[in-house]
Amino acid sequence: MQDKTHLVDEITGHRRMRRNRKADWTRRLVQENRLTVDDLIWPIFLIPGSGIADPIPAMPGVNRMTVDKAVEAAKEAADLGIPALATFPNIEMHLRDETGSNSLEANNLINQATAAIKKAVSNLGIITDVALDPFTSHGHDGILRGNEIVNDETVDQICRAAILQADAGADIIAPSEMMDGRIGAIRRALDRAGHQSVGIMSYATKFASGFYGPYREAISTGGLLKGDKKSYYIDPANGTEAIRDAALDVEEGADMLMVKPGLPYLDICWRIKEAFGIPTYAYQVSGEYTQIKAAAMNGWIDGERVMMETLLCFKRAGCDGILTYFAPEVARILAKRG
Repeated sequence: MQDKTHLVDEITGHRRMRRNRKADWTRRLVQENRLTVDDLIWPIFLIPGSGIADPIPAMPGVNRMTVDKAVEAAKEAADLGIPALATFPNIEMHLRDETGSNSLEANNLINQATAAIKKAVSNLGIITDVALDPFTSHGHDGILRGNEIVNDETVDQICRAAILQADAGADIIAPSEMMDGRIGAIRRALDRAGHQSVGIMSYATKFASGFYGPYREAISTGGLLKGDKKSYYIDPANGTEAIRDAALDVEEGADMLMVKPGLPYLDICWRIKEAFGIPTYAYQVSGEYTQIKAAAMNGWIDGERVMMETLLCFKRAGCDGILTYFAPEVARILAKRG
């Protein structure tokens, strides 16, 4: 009887993929992608007041924080080696109006937090968003006139807000409202105001996704939203349109590009990195975070393993970094692993 191993060798030749998988040390030698603390950006939520860390029910383990607590979080991030925070405000309802005018207050919540964090932890990067949804009474990312989110008026306002955020100490402006022409307009506005060194991380491909629900609870816009955001976010079915959007942002001067949401759009991450070769990031959004947390809390998955696996998938898809609510947890795990 012919030896079965011999038969396998005749079929495959001498190609044995398992040779490189046989032991931990060989797997480590041939590992193609690695996740490090340098890949992490930590999004945090801000609320008015002092001394408050308010748990978000839909996002287990994530709190809304007053500025003093945000400063403590920033110090923790710096100690863990996390390069940057991204801040999102939940302002009082009486400050929200049809045009999001509080975005133009120099001492608004987001700018207070930036100034305080920069004073306490000067070497930590601060990334701020100029979208109007935390400031509007209708929950949209831009100015609502009748039933339309008006493009150019919104762009004018977010340019002015970007200057104020840069004045407060923001290192990177990350516009997420998906208005046409915003990247070039913000770049020109920042340069004219003397902020040539402030970068722009464009939410280049932000999809009209169902994964944003917990985030909207976190900034208290879920119950405010009139209609939907499909007239300015990208249809989840459209990959080529997303690449065209990203190309326009590159032409207009974006320093970095972001894909949002993250895991359902790994193909877009890969295509953007391959097409443009500039720093590319993914936002592992609230719905992605909550799915993992909820399944882990129910014992249905190994939460730590899945968390780390998903983040490594972003690296494999070409991302230079990830905005993730898991950032401090991951940073502590990586530190223990040495």
